[in-house]
Amino acid sequence: MLHLYGLTARSCGPTHTAVTPLDLVKCRRQVDPKIYTSNLSAWRSIFAKEGLRGVFFGWAPTAVGYSFQGAGKYGFYEVFKYYYGEQLFPNANKTVVYLGASASAEFLADIALCPFEAVKVRMQTTLPPYASSLREGWSKVTAKEGLGGLYKGLYPLWGRQIPYTMVKFATFETTVTQIYKTLGKPKESYNALQQTGVSFLGGYIAGIGCAVISHPADVMVSKLNADRQPGESGGKAMSRIYGNIGFRGLWNGLPVRIAMIGTLTAFQWLIYDSFKVSMGFPTTGLSADHE
Repeated sequence: MLHLYGLTARSCGPTHTAVTPLDLVKCRRQVDPKIYTSNLSAWRSIFAKEGLRGVFFGWAPTAVGYSFQGAGKYGFYEVFKYYYGEQLFPNANKTVVYLGASASAEFLADIALCPFEAVKVRMQTTLPPYASSLREGWSKVTAKEGLGGLYKGLYPLWGRQIPYTMVKFATFETTVTQIYKTLGKPKESYNALQQTGVSFLGGYIAGIGCAVISHPADVMVSKLNADRQPGESGGKAMSRIYGNIGFRGLWNGLPVRIAMIGTLTAFQWLIYDSFKVSMGFPTTGLSADHE
């Protein structure tokens, strides 16, 4: 079953790639809040100088990295949810099971994502760009810093992605249950199209929560990959960066990230549950009468 969930989970790659223009501007504004006056002015400026290719700059490491990460995240989530909820702790609270399963899945998925995220952030946040392609960026990092250079943002990535994914899955499952409770009929009474519509709405709501709770760590990941000095420890680098930007700086770019994460999370759940339906599995989430 894992390979089936991993196949559709690669939807994370296309959805993240589709919002590359948002991600590009968000990352640059996190590193330098004064670089653009607004998102629209940023896109106009980039398009005028570099065309559409510039607007989607960094799409390759995004597509590859989030395809691997999505396969691990969604696939392992189903495995851990079954293992924790049915085998180890059959009487545990469902939300606790969702939180534990999603945290375990994301821990593993980020190991695959981290090298590509490191290259993406360096490409997007340095002007002139650190590299013009995934291959060039990967080669430059490993030639100068070894493979360790691709993983120097792993701890803050875990700090961003694990809470993000815990909120993403637990909030989604809880939200879907509440939606069916509000509608007043059990989930099974709705057809597949209606159920995937609920998945889309639940995904967008979950995405907003994901964006807010993980944003400070997202800013720190961008800063570390762009501004960590050679030989500087992670703790020292984060302390120095925080001293420069302060608490308020950790929230740079939040509105655009809410729009980005809400949209891509909604579409990820829509694609994921549509695939499950096509394979004969039920959509994710329980109706209120099954809690």
